[in-house]
Amino acid sequence: MTDTLDKALSAARDAAGAAAEIIQHYWRAGVDVITKGDDTPVTVADRESELAIREILSRALPEAGIYGEEYGADDITREWLWLVDPLDGTKSFVRRTPFFSTQIALMHRGELVLGVSSAPIYGERMWAVKGRGAWLDGERVQVADTSTFSRAVISTGNVKTLTADARWEVLGQMIRDSNRIRGYGDFCHYHLLARGGVDLVVESDLNILDIAPLAVIVREAGGVFTQLDGGPVGLETRGVLAGTPAIHAEALERFRGVTIG
Repeated sequence: MTDTLDKALSAARDAAGAAAEIIQHYWRAGVDVITKGDDTPVTVADRESELAIREILSRALPEAGIYGEEYGADDITREWLWLVDPLDGTKSFVRRTPFFSTQIALMHRGELVLGVSSAPIYGERMWAVKGRGAWLDGERVQVADTSTFSRAVISTGNVKTLTADARWEVLGQMIRDSNRIRGYGDFCHYHLLARGGVDLVVESDLNILDIAPLAVIVREAGGVFTQLDGGPVGLETRGVLAGTPAIHAEALERFRGVTIG
């Protein structure tokens, strides 16, 4: 398995690099925007970068299935499964905001074991393999040692679903009890969490392709990364609670104390 993970990490980093070249080209040149059936935007940058990623990953690990944002799933029942979002944050991309990234993860028998998160315009690339730590451009990173809410920095992403039930008040109380609140969103607040810049991320209304690599990275940096209810992250994940061990534990206890529906 070690050899497979070594080969997979090299391929994922190469694939992220290939996607970065395509994305940077269209960032400079501009693109037309197409609206998909789910009312979300897609561009040629999304599609060309996913094709480039798929080619590299398939060549390196032909026994693995691939589940991609733009071209769907190829045999998700295989022992190894790549999860790919070639341009996570297309809305930011088309609005000329650099908060978008390429997300590549690898699952083994349903467990996330490898992640690469590449944000070429923002200027960061993080990666992690289970048991090997989390890395930012060659330097190992670690979550902060924050243990009390009065010192915690909280960041939120998509939280529309939370506004409709009792968790909204719970989140509000956590914000009141915290040191400060930010809304970095997308890949950015998970990168910040992994390298000690924030202490808790709360996000709903997402899918596994948005956050799969980030789950590996945060965990390998010493953090905790679960669904909002504390459940394990999987293909059906729609919300995330991620943080330093102590802050995540307290936030989870608070969310578990409310009744939904």
